[in-house]
Amino acid sequence: MKYKVLNIENAVVGEITLLDEVFGVEERADILHRVVHWQLAKRRSGNAQTKTLSMVQGSTRKPFRQKGTGRARQGTIRAPQHRGGANVFGPQVRSYDYALPKQVRRLGMRVALSAKLRAGDLIVVDHLSLKESKTKSFVDLLNRNGWMSALFIGGESVDANLARASSNVIGVDVLPQQGANVYSILQRQKLILSQDAVHHLEARLK
Repeated sequence: MKYKVLNIENAVVGEITLLDEVFGVEERADILHRVVHWQLAKRRSGNAQTKTLSMVQGSTRKPFRQKGTGRARQGTIRAPQHRGGANVFGPQVRSYDYALPKQVRRLGMRVALSAKLRAGDLIVVDHLSLKESKTKSFVDLLNRNGWMSALFIGGESVDANLARASSNVIGVDVLPQQGANVYSILQRQKLILSQDAVHHLEARLK
């Protein structure tokens, strides 16, 4: 399909052909859910940990004799029922990562891109670069174009001026083309792709 190409000032400068097999996929909420859940699971740190009996510091002496005191028998002051003792079945360091088929991940990207195109929130620009690295100028540009919630995906590397100008702007993310992912695309309203990013995504997903 033919799609218009804009410049960074939101003016039409040409057109580009988008592949239907990448940008024309039917809506699949179940696939998006699977991919987003997988991404969020991968980023979980999993470093919460409580001390087991062997990890708690303290004496190994028996607190008091086994019989004759009228109290319940105790073998160690490091046991869970004592203050400062161990935890039973507490969390341990682990990884929440799990495998997701590559075909599902690719389909998730195609569904996300198609959803943005269908909603009118996909914008293709000739290139993503700024003349200056001033945040004020960049915010003025966002306000003029209505891009206050946007994900910018450029070429192999992010333009230095764009990265510096957008670093403190809330609601705006900037990624290189190889960093495109479903969660980041769905997190922002507008998706701004450079022509290089479009060609890279088509080659990666077709």
